[in-house]
Amino acid sequence: MVWDLSPAWLGTLLVGTLMLTVGGVVKGTLGVGANLVTVPMLSLMLPAQQAMGLLVVPVLLSNIIQSVQGGRLFYALKRFGPLILAQLLATLLAVYWSQYLSASGLNLAIAITVFSSVALMAYEPRGQIPERHQAWAGPLVGALAGGLGGLSTLTGPMLITYLMALRLKREEFVGSISIIYFLGAVPMYAAMLWWDRFGWAEVGWSCLAMGPVYLGMALGRRLRGHLSEQLFRRLLLGFLMLLALLLLLK
Repeated sequence: MVWDLSPAWLGTLLVGTLMLTVGGVVKGTLGVGANLVTVPMLSLMLPAQQAMGLLVVPVLLSNIIQSVQGGRLFYALKRFGPLILAQLLATLLAVYWSQYLSASGLNLAIAITVFSSVALMAYEPRGQIPERHQAWAGPLVGALAGGLGGLSTLTGPMLITYLMALRLKREEFVGSISIIYFLGAVPMYAAMLWWDRFGWAEVGWSCLAMGPVYLGMALGRRLRGHLSEQLFRRLLLGFLMLLALLLLLK
């Protein structure tokens, strides 16, 4: 992406800013979802690689802040170490393999990931994963989340669904998910830079993207008390389905 003062470029900049703000609103309202909404939206008008790169700084910075506030580093590493390691290895393999995907192939991967995420978000686990199964379930979930992340940067719904099924206390859940996100995002974005999925130009633009994302988060926090979370989630799931369909047709 380069500076260009043509009407078409300025229009793209304006629409991209609005998309980033919408992603921030979703995260501010639900606590998650900025990547899940913004990456497929941006991919409708930009190459998918650039769309992923534009979220580097907002994602990493927000996860650093949440990790520090959660204060559960040693708990998360002790309990979810195998999951984090499996996520790391799968992420690196997926990023390396995705070098060979065409633009339409990447769009297809993002669309499939969004469809899968919608299914997971619509599913609310009612049971609890027995402790005897967590030794293999954690690494399996980590590998699947890492594979999806390496293709699309979208890991949230799978990790959230798994941690919800563990019935963690709120403090343990919030502290753990932010650390798992962060320890997954750093190698994911580093590998994407190393294997030229996007470049430093996108990282620079992602610094500017912090503005609309955090403006949206502030708006979302204000809306949280005035909206039915259930209705908002249903509207969001419908919107994500539409985005996935548009990506398939792009």
